[in-house]
Amino acid sequence: GGVGKTTAANAIYNKIHHGFQFKCYLGDVSDTERRYGLVYLQKQLVSNILKQTTIFQINSEGEGTSVIKRRLQGRKVLIVIDNVDKVGQLNAIAGDSEWFKWFGPGSIIIITTRDEHLLNQVRVNMKYAAHKMNEEEALELFSW
Repeated sequence: GGVGKTTAANAIYNKIHHGFQFKCYLGDVSDTERRYGLVYLQKQLVSNILKQTTIFQINSEGEGTSVIKRRLQGRKVLIVIDNVDKVGQLNAIAGDSEWFKWFGPGSIIIITTRDEHLLNQVRVNMKYAAHKMNEEEALELFSW
C-alpha cells in the first residue's frame, strides 16, 4: 500500500470521465463491502451510473448482478473499482463468468488492488504495477 494506486486511478478518472455518459467511481470497495455489504456496492454502482437520485432497489447479490447486466449491457462505461481485495467484489459488479464482457465497446474498467493474483483470476487486459512516485512524477500526475 501507499504507492498511490487510488490517487492515480482518481486522476485518470477525472481526466477521461467527460468522454463517458455512463460512469462511476467506486471508492474503497474493500471497506465499503465490510461495512455495508456487496448489495450496497451494486446499488451504488447502478444509482451512480444511471444518475438516479434515489438508491436503486436491489434485494440480493444475484438480483444486483442481473440489474447491472440488464441496465448496462452494450453501453460504453467508465468504472473505477478501488481497493479490491476479494474476487467476490468483482463478481458482484460484473458477474463471475462474464467478466465485464457485457459492457459495450470502448468501455474502461480500472481496478486497484494490492493482490496481483486477483487480477490474474479475472483475466484483465492490461496491468500496471504502481511504484512509489518521485516528486516530479507526482506533480505531473496532479497537473492532469
